[in-house]
Amino acid sequence: MSDKYCMPAEWSPHERCWMAWPCRENLWERPEETCETYTTVAHAIREFEPVSMIAPPHLLDQAQNYLGKDIELIEMPIDDSWTRDSGPNFVKNQYGKIAGVCFKFNAWGEKYPSYSQDAQMAERILLNAEIPIIKSNLIAEGGGICVDGEGTLLTTDTCFTNKNRNPNWSRQEIEHELRELLGVNKVIWLPGDPLDDETDGHIDGIAAFASPGRIILETCTDNDNPRKLFFDNLKMKLMQEIDAKGREFELLELPEADAECSIGDKFCLSYVNFYIANDGIIAPSYGLKTDDEVKEKLQSYFPERKIKLVPIAPIAEGGGGIHCITQQQPS
Repeated sequence: MSDKYCMPAEWSPHERCWMAWPCRENLWERPEETCETYTTVAHAIREFEPVSMIAPPHLLDQAQNYLGKDIELIEMPIDDSWTRDSGPNFVKNQYGKIAGVCFKFNAWGEKYPSYSQDAQMAERILLNAEIPIIKSNLIAEGGGICVDGEGTLLTTDTCFTNKNRNPNWSRQEIEHELRELLGVNKVIWLPGDPLDDETDGHIDGIAAFASPGRIILETCTDNDNPRKLFFDNLKMKLMQEIDAKGREFELLELPEADAECSIGDKFCLSYVNFYIANDGIIAPSYGLKTDDEVKEKLQSYFPERKIKLVPIAPIAEGGGGIHCITQQQPS
């Protein structure tokens, strides 16, 4: 039996979900509503699994007042609150032993100084949880990868290869690092969203595995939408790919949220940016008629799970969604 570590798929059983309390000043247009929305997301996830919320010392009391007693609160210095990207990527071996991969973090290409505390978040989480640390010199974020748990990893060709992250790494070297540390056999490089200047094209805003061989894609049917050509190219690329097991992909679709509901250039319109919890799906809603359509589609894609939609406009204004603020720890 091999002792090599592999990253489990998000639908594998979780020990808990990690989140971080919103704390970066001047990022949030509506700070009180943002805190309320983080709280709502945390409680929605808590219905299915434990949640550990990190908070900096000066906001510990505030977080406690919002969260109540059913969310574990952990004091830790942080700069920001996107746990998917600055937290660890958990891996597991065939003996059931858990470890955490700590990629280097530079705030999406030096976009948000300072980030010195978030650069240490992954290791601090693992130390708190008494989980072994695996360090990498690759600058990468959890939102830039998606795995099926059977050897296949999705990423984009605009993010980790960007000169603002890894200027001295070739694509082949980056792929080798992902294969070795996350235990995958095949890396599929997809086109990154050219209009995403926040993350430089994270995968978790455009595609997510629903199960091995099945990928949920964000789509656009509006011919006047400047992103339609990108979504069409994304779909065509995946239609030409096979996974690590040699399977062609079944492509499932979710619409993009209506751009008219957005506030500001950073607003996250992605319904694909959901979180797979134990027995549940925590997905975004925007107060649009497409919310109901998305809930029905997600229920058909995950018939064994309860679908919970959470209004996320205050979080979306910061440039991300539910998947961006969460990180699962496998059982």
